[in-house]
Amino acid sequence: MEDWTGVLRLGAEERNGKTVAKNVYFQGAFKVMRPIYHDESGQACYYLLNPGGGYLDGDRYQMKVVLEKQAKLTLTTQSATKIYKTPRSLAYQEVEFHLKDGSYLEYIPDPLIGYQDARYKQKTVIHMEKGCTLLYSDIITPGWSANGEKFSYDTLQLINEIYMENELVAFDHIKLNPAYQDMKGLGYMEGYSHLGSMIVIHENMNAEFLDRLYQEIPKQSKEWKIGVSLLPIPGFTLRVLANTTQNIERIITEIHQLLSQEWFNKKPSFLRKY
Repeated sequence: MEDWTGVLRLGAEERNGKTVAKNVYFQGAFKVMRPIYHDESGQACYYLLNPGGGYLDGDRYQMKVVLEKQAKLTLTTQSATKIYKTPRSLAYQEVEFHLKDGSYLEYIPDPLIGYQDARYKQKTVIHMEKGCTLLYSDIITPGWSANGEKFSYDTLQLINEIYMENELVAFDHIKLNPAYQDMKGLGYMEGYSHLGSMIVIHENMNAEFLDRLYQEIPKQSKEWKIGVSLLPIPGFTLRVLANTTQNIERIITEIHQLLSQEWFNKKPSFLRKY
């Protein structure tokens, strides 16, 4: 794929206790705002923008981000990513992160909304060195449809590959395909309409810490289901099934707050855009 609808390159480094841009480049329907510093930690926050308002038939986006040693970055979107009808060719996004020793990345995009007849594929590849910290989350939600059907989109596919010191340590593949699957059935969405995911990697994560974390997170209810699993490296994955974006966001936010307090003795940045 050489013809990209939007391209973004971002490099960040630590200078005198503050994370600053080393290089920034964007082209087409992909932009990034100037960094915001929410507190005195020196951690930079960048907001991604899509001036087009949504992903359309055949759109292709590419983003590459490099964090140098000790750089700390929050990367989020300005609003939800909307996938509209794609009658001829699916919309595609490719993301690549490189985290060097001691760096910290929070990648917290707003929900991905699949509208009627939408087809979308996203591939995220993360290369990490030992000593780095990663906090990544995503939320998949159904968009409005004329007949009120919750699963009117065709396909939403998210692939995550994580490499530690060039070795593949985690592979996560979500493919929701209502055109060919009974999304309400056992083993799929099981009566829920929204899916949230979270991947956390930190050198202090272990089974004991995960047990303690599990006691703190919201318990199962009729409104949601939660599952947590350890990774083969110090870290965990989390899945949430629910019927509203707000419930998933609340659960992910509570976990984010617990981890930030435990590891960095601070509250996470407030990212609300509305």
